[in-house]
Amino acid sequence: MTATQSSPVRLVLVTGPSGAGRSTAIHALEDLGFEAIDNLPLRLVPLLLDGPRPVRPLALGIDPRNRDFSTGGLLDLIETLAARSDVDPTVLYLDCGEDVLIRRFSETRRRHPLAPAESPQVGIRRELDLLAPVRDRADVLIDTSDLTPHQLRAETEGWFAPDGDGQLALTVHSFSYKRGLPRGIDMVFDCRFLSNPYWVPELRSCDGRDRRVVAHVTADPRFDPFFDRVLDLTRLLLPAYTEEGKSHLSIGFGCTGGQHRSVVLAESMAKALADGGRPVSIRHRELDSQRNE
Repeated sequence: MTATQSSPVRLVLVTGPSGAGRSTAIHALEDLGFEAIDNLPLRLVPLLLDGPRPVRPLALGIDPRNRDFSTGGLLDLIETLAARSDVDPTVLYLDCGEDVLIRRFSETRRRHPLAPAESPQVGIRRELDLLAPVRDRADVLIDTSDLTPHQLRAETEGWFAPDGDGQLALTVHSFSYKRGLPRGIDMVFDCRFLSNPYWVPELRSCDGRDRRVVAHVTADPRFDPFFDRVLDLTRLLLPAYTEEGKSHLSIGFGCTGGQHRSVVLAESMAKALADGGRPVSIRHRELDSQRNE
């Protein structure tokens, strides 16, 4: 897995709330052959990359406890890295439910680093709010709420194991055009032309994971031709992206509210790609935002 002079350096930025398993993921990456550096200040990342070329891919743990950490600073760093031709960055976000984080801190009797003189719950909520925009920007999101450390290691290895069959890691997004395009999307498809379940009163409060909404959207005679062509196009392009040295590809489906049609398309596309043996993660930006409110 040694990088060649012509290929971009593979870089994984590992972040997420305290207690979600960041250290476990970093250790798993290190065992896969990554050069791992935890708790690295943001200002040092460009200096690291501008120095001697790394001979191995890099896994950098980004911790909100760093004194130079800020949400805007991390987002700016991500955009700067994405614009470099000599770096292939992936943002890995370790997510976890608030109730699980509270339980984990209670079991270990640790103080939360962002609320050392207050209850862990205060620090957890403070950190989740701080990281919410980073979560939205993540390329790969692993929810560790129901994972053991062993399962988290296996999940991380599934996304980042070297060599193997050379397949890209894929993330399929749904989103609302009202809030603009998600950052970092490689391929975007507009599905606002499909029949909108919002105008069906009994479906309005549901989302695209509800079987009734799925039935409504897929009943549109334009759904199958559109889906089949997008799937064929995606399958055509995946080998080309792999040949270019890209390790991650994000595909987005947008509709008006990001609740119905785009969710149906994202779920359908993720299933089709996963059934073909591809590692796939699903992100529903608007549904995730509602969950975090």
